[in-house]
Amino acid sequence: MSALICGSMAFDTIMVFHDKFKNHILPEKVHILNVSFLVPVLRREYGGCAGNIAYNLNLLGEEALIMAVAGHDFEPYSYWLSQHGLSSEFIRTLDNQYTGQAYITTDEDGNQITAFHPGAMSSSHLNAVPTDRSDITIGIVSPDGKEGMVQHAAQFVEQEIPFIFDPGQGMPMFDGAELLAFLDQATWVTLNDYESELMQERTGLDLEAMADRVEALIVTLGAKGSKIYTAGRCITIPAARPHAINDPTGCGDAYRAGLLYGLMNELDWATTGRIASLMGAIKIEHHGTQNHRFDMDSFKQRYRENFGTSF
Repeated sequence: MSALICGSMAFDTIMVFHDKFKNHILPEKVHILNVSFLVPVLRREYGGCAGNIAYNLNLLGEEALIMAVAGHDFEPYSYWLSQHGLSSEFIRTLDNQYTGQAYITTDEDGNQITAFHPGAMSSSHLNAVPTDRSDITIGIVSPDGKEGMVQHAAQFVEQEIPFIFDPGQGMPMFDGAELLAFLDQATWVTLNDYESELMQERTGLDLEAMADRVEALIVTLGAKGSKIYTAGRCITIPAARPHAINDPTGCGDAYRAGLLYGLMNELDWATTGRIASLMGAIKIEHHGTQNHRFDMDSFKQRYRENFGTSF
């Protein structure tokens, strides 16, 4: 059993601003915004939604197949993947493009300002969901090139492969009609609290109405946990306790890997949500999106410590 992870691959340049954005951005002057942030801490990491989700799902012991388009600079990332047991079989590289590049500045409140160069990601439509892999039993359409996201959702439907729709940072690319089409195609939808507000505004549907069109709608709420709307009810998922808060980048991707794990193992939603919550907590303890490690025994121990039960 494998999960096909459709989405971006990127190099993340992560910068830490030792202050708060709100102390330097004047609301009444945003129309002439001109600010500069001194960032004494800078790291270059492997990232991108598909890479992050696959990395985390692999930590949980499931096979994650990345489907993405990268650029001529991808070789060190490909080596990183191979060193961590992840295949590049469905990653296409383009000689005339850069791999996606994210430039992320984080302040002391955990707020982030991100500039993203899509590079080869814009050509994600050059890839297609493989038709000769019967082991692919679940998929996810995460932020990617617009045409690719539309195409891959349709291909999952054609092949009767259930998938999660995870619009993430790609949400602004779609209008209400396009988002409604994704709702009708997807089996599950996952959003953060801001994305859920935007989704409601653009589709004209409230959360309960959106949930009625899929098997489950998952809304993450940061430190407040998450909510899963399914079968006419709302399941509240508590946030797991991190040992430290070092870097929020990639927490959502870690959470989504937890969702995939629960679905692949046919776990109930209360358990699946808690696994996803713990994945996010473990990630936030570490700088970068793919630098955390654990084995399943230690993961299950932390699950018991946080939630008082086992899975």
